Amino acid sequence: MDAVLLALAAVWGAVTGLLIPRAAYRFAVEPDEPWRTACPAGHPLTGPARGWLGPARCAPCAAPAARVPETPGPGAPASEATGPEPQITPAPTPPAYAPTTLAPLVTALACVVLAAATGARPELVGWLALAPVAVLLAVVDRRVHRLPDPLTLPLAAAAVLLLGGAALLPGHAGSWTSGLLGGLALGGFYLLLFLINPNGMGFGDVKLALALGVALGWYGWTVLFVGGFAGFLFGAAYGLALVLLRRAGRRTGIPFGPFMIAGALTGVLLGALAG
Repeated sequence: MDAVLLALAAVWGAVTGLLIPRAAYRFAVEPDEPWRTACPAGHPLTGPARGWLGPARCAPCAAPAARVPETPGPGAPASEATGPEPQITPAPTPPAYAPTTLAPLVTALACVVLAAATGARPELVGWLALAPVAVLLAVVDRRVHRLPDPLTLPLAAAAVLLLGGAALLPGHAGSWTSGLLGGLALGGFYLLLFLINPNGMGFGDVKLALALGVALGWYGWTVLFVGGFAGFLFGAAYGLALVLLRRAGRRTGIPFGPFMIAGALTGVLLGALAG
């Protein structure tokens, strides 16, 4: 049963991870720009959910270029009239939109470790549903230092609803009430940091903290503290490494969302193992 559970988690993570590059491309815009509706080549993005779901490359970009025979010049010999055998040139893949194995791999790995730590408990459904969105947020924040509202706010609502449903089922190892309080506590803490230093903490981080606080609070206040602290620890270590490598200065901004998510994952794993 454990092997089946891990296999299902890996498949879920890989499949949902394949959908991340397109959504990340569409969301990775500056705050004053609309969400992208076309690929870099100008083809409209169509498909399920108004084109938000689909493979990394749109159909026209994925299809090979058609054979286009060369037109012989005037007076060309008959042997040259047909010209050389035309070649098929694959359509180029724009770098910002190129499919990668990283997102599916990271998502699958996250789902597997969550399944291994949680086991067949009801809250695992919530963790597996939230994990792909968390990876998507990390990718977008890394690219444009932005955590979009259409992702952070629904993520918080989904965490509340999914864990609320898990709390109604037997065998769960957490508390929905402490999860709600954890969301308020971590969100309030990040809001305080934002009010103290708006240039050092984005408001998107505050909204993300609501969802992460609910997930961490599910396993109690100790897990909430560990997961929240781990996010700051990971971010500080990354920033220090950049400074030591002379790739950034002390005032260089870094995307904090990925480290918040990594810290929350660490806390949830510890809470699940102890539950």
